[in-house]
Amino acid sequence: MGRSRKSINAVVGWVRRQPPKVKAFLGVVAGMAALVFLRFIVHDHDNLFVAAEACHAIGISILIYKLTKERTCAGLSLKSQELTALFLAVRLYCSYVMEYDIHTLLDTATLATTLWVIYMFRFKLRSSYMEDQDNFAIYYVVIPCAFLALLVHPSTTHNIVNRIFWAFCVYLEAVSVLPQLRLMQNAKIVEPFTAHYVFALGVARFLSCAHWVLQVLDTRGRLLTALGYGLWPSMVLLSEIVQTFILADFCYYYVKSLVGGQLVLRLPSGVV
Repeated sequence: MGRSRKSINAVVGWVRRQPPKVKAFLGVVAGMAALVFLRFIVHDHDNLFVAAEACHAIGISILIYKLTKERTCAGLSLKSQELTALFLAVRLYCSYVMEYDIHTLLDTATLATTLWVIYMFRFKLRSSYMEDQDNFAIYYVVIPCAFLALLVHPSTTHNIVNRIFWAFCVYLEAVSVLPQLRLMQNAKIVEPFTAHYVFALGVARFLSCAHWVLQVLDTRGRLLTALGYGLWPSMVLLSEIVQTFILADFCYYYVKSLVGGQLVLRLPSGVV
C-alpha cells in the first residue's frame, strides 16, 4: 500500500512539473483513455447518464449536509447557485412546453433544492457567506450565453422563443460553476465538504459528457443529425465537453490531495 502511494505521488509530482501545454495534452489523453475504458465496460451507455444523475444527487446531498449540520455556507458560491437556479428554471419551462419526460421531474427536484440552498444563503446563514470572495460578475456569462443562444439554437419546429431558451440553458449550464471555482481560487483553501461537493459535480459532468460522446460514436454521428442541422448539434456536444474541462483541473488537485492524505484542499494560483 505504501509503495503504491509512493508511485502515485511520483507520477503526480512528474505531471505537476510539466508545462501547461504538456498538462493539457496529458489531460486529453487521460480523458480519451477513460472514454475507451467506459465504452468496453458499460454496454448500455444510458447507464452513464443515470450514473451522472446519481453523482449529481450525491453532490446535492453533501451540500445539504453542510448547510444543515455544519450550519455554514463558507466556501460556497451563492452566484453559482443562482446561475444553477436560472438554467434549471429555463430548462423546466422548455421541458413543459417541448418534451415532458422523467428528466423534467428530476429537474423539478433539483430546482427546489437549489432554491432552498439560496434561501439558506440569504436568510439563515448569511453571516457565514464569503461575499467579498464570491466576486465573479455573473453578467460575464449570462450575456454571452444569451447572445450565443440568439445566434445558435435548435432547428426544430417549436416556437423560436422556446428554441432560444433551450439553447440558453444548455450554454449557461456549461459555465454555471465558474463563480464557485473563482471563490475557491480566492480562498486558496477548500474545506472537505465543499471539495467533495464540487468533485461530485465534476464526476457527474464527465459521465454526462462520456454518455454523449459514446452515443455519437455508437450511432456514427446520426445522433447529432437527430438533434437538428447547422451548428446546434456540435454546440450541444461542445457544451458538454466544456463543462468537463472547466472542472478537470480542480478534480486533479482534489485527487492529488486525497492521495497525499490531506483533508483540506489547497489550490495553487492559476487553477481558475
